[in-house]
Amino acid sequence: MNFDLKTLDLATAASEKCDLLLVLIPEGFKPGPDGLSLIIAQALKSGDLTLKAGKQLPLYQVPAVAARRVLLVGVGDGSARALRQAVLAASGAFKAPQTKRLVLCFAGAVAPGAVSAVVQAVAEASYVYTTTKPKAEARALGRCVVGVPHIAEAREAFDNGVALIAGIEFAREWGNRPANHATPNLLADAAKALAKWPRIQCKVYGSADVARLGMGAFMAVARGSEEPLRFIELRYSGGAKNKAPVVLVGKGITFDTGGISIKPSAEMDEMKFDMCGAASVLGTFRALAELQPAINVVGLIPACENMPDGRAVKPGDVVTSMSGQTIEILNTDAEGRLVLCDSLTYAARFKPAAVVDIATLTGACVIALGGVRSGLFANNDGLASALQDAGDAAQDPCWRMPLDDDYADGLKSNFADMGNVAGRAGGAITAAKFLQKFVGDTPWAHLDIAGTAWRGGAAKGSTGRPVGLLVHYLLGQAAVHAAMPAPPATTSATKVARVAKPAAKRAQRAKISS
Repeated sequence: MNFDLKTLDLATAASEKCDLLLVLIPEGFKPGPDGLSLIIAQALKSGDLTLKAGKQLPLYQVPAVAARRVLLVGVGDGSARALRQAVLAASGAFKAPQTKRLVLCFAGAVAPGAVSAVVQAVAEASYVYTTTKPKAEARALGRCVVGVPHIAEAREAFDNGVALIAGIEFAREWGNRPANHATPNLLADAAKALAKWPRIQCKVYGSADVARLGMGAFMAVARGSEEPLRFIELRYSGGAKNKAPVVLVGKGITFDTGGISIKPSAEMDEMKFDMCGAASVLGTFRALAELQPAINVVGLIPACENMPDGRAVKPGDVVTSMSGQTIEILNTDAEGRLVLCDSLTYAARFKPAAVVDIATLTGACVIALGGVRSGLFANNDGLASALQDAGDAAQDPCWRMPLDDDYADGLKSNFADMGNVAGRAGGAITAAKFLQKFVGDTPWAHLDIAGTAWRGGAAKGSTGRPVGLLVHYLLGQAAVHAAMPAPPATTSATKVARVAKPAAKRAQRAKISS
């Protein structure tokens, strides 16, 4: 879909030719002398319209209004959250097949983040999965014009919103693909395609490369599948070469049967979504390609299937991870942590400023937080706060969970350095404690997105989360780096003094010794 930003008020919006004019009206609305303002004022006075977020009043072929249909929509306090809620509530009107061109107009001041929230809500509501569906069912809405009082004030938020849409929809499309259309090799091809953008590079490692790296835990998971594993390394180089990167690690289990510890058949089709962590890394890089921020980012994706066959890893098997630590695999359905742990060890070679892994890791996190917030675990308070703030700003929220050392007791094993599971109690936490054993002192966070990466039921499909959270976090880090004072320039005189001082000391020592 194409988005345009345009200077519009209610008077000028009335002359916009479109299939639907969506007027976003905040509490405290002040009517002007134009026709639309008078209609809104009368509707409010008569009680036919209230301004609680999502309340609507449809109008048809209004005199002196070029739009065929007009929808007056209350947006409450006009915050980004309220606007998103209101646009989603009105989505039935612009998802209709006859709506090809949509104009949204703010009937009041525009709050920070409002424009970004509006365009993202329109895209979210009108998204249609297309990879394996007939093209005739593609999204009907082709253009959306966003009218604001002042373009200059809204431009950055608009551009960020459009870039986020590109990233989120990229993640959604790959998350929604059936497993036979999203094999590890196809996932690697998607990453390679991103390398066509400026500042992005991609390397893909095969089974022999991974064996040379010593990724025994990752290889163990892939053993039962005929599809060869792929280890994907993406780099976005937007910052100075000496700036440490942020490393994102995305779980890429393209289908999870549970292995020998096989899952129940009910809803097993949804295990195609077990690569949504990987999809979120791809989506984040797609957004970085649009935004080109001044930051360095590395994306790592261990991609494979978890299948049961004669070569599959068995409960009780012990494998050696890339870190050299041994792992007793007590449950082959706890495979995500096995592919992630070797990737976390690999991440250390970049000497990162921070590492964030993203994974549909545990059903326990779904029980704890449902589908509203992703689980956040971190060994660094600053990193945790930055991610939580980014999630709030992106309306892609997370919630920090504990990482007390006592939770790791259940991972003890009689036959290896650790087991890969610790029982049902606190399962999301013990999974995070397992991963923590592979990060050392590096600032690290783990996002468990098992409850937020996709929806089931009638609305089954990928959400594209947490691309919004990750992109907001990276943009925030880029802003922090930009605000840091540059190191003082080294003048010629200073250089001479640095050389001369030791030389003078050596001469003095020589004089004393003689």
